[in-house]
Amino acid sequence: MEEKKLITGGEFLVKETSIADVFIPEELDEEQRMIGETCKDFLNSEVFPVADRIDAQEEGLMRTLIEKSGELGLLGIAIPEEYEGFGQSFITTMYASEIMGSGYSYAVAFSCHTGIGTLPILYYGNEEQRARYIPQLATGKKVGAYCLTEPGAGSDANSGTTKAVLSEDGKHYILNGAKMWITNAGFADVFTVFAKIDNDRVLSAFILERDFEGITFNPEEKKMGIKGSSTRQIFFNDVKVPVENMLGKRGEGFRIALNILHMGRIKLGANVIGSAKTAIDQSVSYANERKQFKSLISQFGAIKYKLAEQVIRTFATECSVYRASKALDDAIDYFIAKGDDKGRNTMEAFNHFAVEAAVMKVFGSEALDYVVDEGVQIHGGMGFSAEMMIDKGYRDSRINRIFEGTNEINRLLLVDNVLKKGAKGILPIFEEGEKAFQEVNGLNRTPAPPAKGYFEEKDQYVANFKKVVLMLLKSASDTFARKLAHEQEVLSNISDCIIQTYAAESVVLRLKKMESLKGEGATALYRDMADIFVYDTAARIRKFASDSAYSYAEGEIGEQLEKGISYFTSVAGVNVKEARRRIADRLIEENRYCF
Repeated sequence: MEEKKLITGGEFLVKETSIADVFIPEELDEEQRMIGETCKDFLNSEVFPVADRIDAQEEGLMRTLIEKSGELGLLGIAIPEEYEGFGQSFITTMYASEIMGSGYSYAVAFSCHTGIGTLPILYYGNEEQRARYIPQLATGKKVGAYCLTEPGAGSDANSGTTKAVLSEDGKHYILNGAKMWITNAGFADVFTVFAKIDNDRVLSAFILERDFEGITFNPEEKKMGIKGSSTRQIFFNDVKVPVENMLGKRGEGFRIALNILHMGRIKLGANVIGSAKTAIDQSVSYANERKQFKSLISQFGAIKYKLAEQVIRTFATECSVYRASKALDDAIDYFIAKGDDKGRNTMEAFNHFAVEAAVMKVFGSEALDYVVDEGVQIHGGMGFSAEMMIDKGYRDSRINRIFEGTNEINRLLLVDNVLKKGAKGILPIFEEGEKAFQEVNGLNRTPAPPAKGYFEEKDQYVANFKKVVLMLLKSASDTFARKLAHEQEVLSNISDCIIQTYAAESVVLRLKKMESLKGEGATALYRDMADIFVYDTAARIRKFASDSAYSYAEGEIGEQLEKGISYFTSVAGVNVKEARRRIADRLIEENRYCF
């Protein structure tokens, strides 16, 4: 039997994706749904009733909630069974992350512990380290935290100055420095700390325990949102770290940090889905209660627009996240089978999909910002009151565009990763870009008529969006060569085109698979979503691509780009008013997110 070829990160730009390679939430099995129900029950019984007490940072409350999560097994979903976990797939982990994402400040503590607080040790620790720490982290007996950011080193993590020096007897590293914005710092027991040994150029990683002498903490930070999560600055003053507590190899810390952040970014994409669905529930519930001009505001067209657009952007995020999760699950299985170190090979899969991880982070966080912002607007004056939960959702959302790498950094990393894969010949980016230019040379300005079938038409549009991206990548690379890295505005525009293309294709793929499972009769509203999203995506890509092209392209290349952008972003018109009203009407009827 022929071995199935692994999909590589960013490959969607040069290759059509089959629905066989896509997972959609409709495919969740009974066990996965049971795990999801356990997560929902925990939030409803243990977290939401004490939300105000959490935000007031009641002493010991968050730690107790984490411990209760551990007793239910919710901290060990992704942990192998030999370390007291459940050993579930990445898709299952993402589904749990989605549901827990609606838990406001608790979600931040939970995600930190189960992600960056635990997984560096699981994936990069030796067997002794895993056996010592992972079972206690998986069961909630100990809580984890991750110490990378410093006062002078944020997005440029490798510029950190925390120092580790080997003691004279060779038994300890003496650690000195400071870390800031450390989630769970107020009650964590185990810290993954990044520092440079001697005069090394790159970071190494160490496992520290709270009771190591020389560790001190600043008071809790006062934050705009996620007020209930513990965030403190940590100081290390001649902390003696046993040499056996080095995590991975000397100088491997930066790689560990990057790969863990890739994982964190894609999980953030799942977290924001839960937050968005909760905000939509709050929005439609309020709209169905509030009357103005003797009518419920849910009956007004302007409100229906907002409700429908909240749904569409959340739906697009969900399509993208579960598509990427399936690709990652496949890659994890592939790399584990190829190597002898399960942890490191799992991380290789995350490194492989750095492009998609950045897409999830940027698209998801900005979709949630739209949803909560319009949620406040739907609530009107009450939305500005701390009495309403939408106030909490609005404030909590803002951090998502900053942590796990700012969206600006992620945009640049995304397109840089694609360009490097093109330069190394991993993906035929520049060859396909040249083909797109050749196609433009033979075109009139009038677009060809759309394909006859519904999906043939949508596939054609998505393929054309990709051609816009490929033309930009090739022409910008040819124009700037090595100086392209300094053209951040151009790169950000191209990155936005890539992000929008991935999301649009993901929506179409989910719809295709839904119809293959349920039949066309059950997907009318989802066709409305796809129609609107692809139509809007064309306009967004036209704007981003034009801004990029006009920034550098002149003469013949400029004319070709202008012609290509205009042609490849031409789509058939859509009655967006009626389509949005149909989506909103279903939401209003159900009085909850029901898609």
